[in-house]
Amino acid sequence: MNNTVFKLNSNTQKMVTIINFKERQTEEGKPFFVLEVQGGMELIKSQATGKFYATARKASIPSTFDEMTCKALIGTQMEGGIKKEECEPYEYINKETGDVLMLSHKYVYVQEGQEEAPQQSVHENFKPFVEAFSKNGKHELEHA
Repeated sequence: MNNTVFKLNSNTQKMVTIINFKERQTEEGKPFFVLEVQGGMELIKSQATGKFYATARKASIPSTFDEMTCKALIGTQMEGGIKKEECEPYEYINKETGDVLMLSHKYVYVQEGQEEAPQQSVHENFKPFVEAFSKNGKHELEHA
């Protein structure tokens, strides 16, 4: 399902808006709140009909806030965007139609500037810069 996506205001700074919050539970059963954020409007051209429809991406961000703080944050805008990220396949049930879909992506919040930068694996951050080390006057490694 490769729909054509048109984003409005692509020249401006990306922002998301906190639109809601929900209570969830940790694996240990402790309650916590997630903030639901929404990106800007996008126009998507349907491959099936060729017509455009308006939508906005949503994502959840775990928080340490209490319920009153979460309520107060609704409407707050933050720098960043929402990107599509591949994940393990899962079933999604459309609440309006009851259709069951198999999806292999989710939408996640990313801070401004992180959308384009590919994630490096941890070991990439620890590559030594050999030129910075002393060679003790030797230019090549000697094998013993």
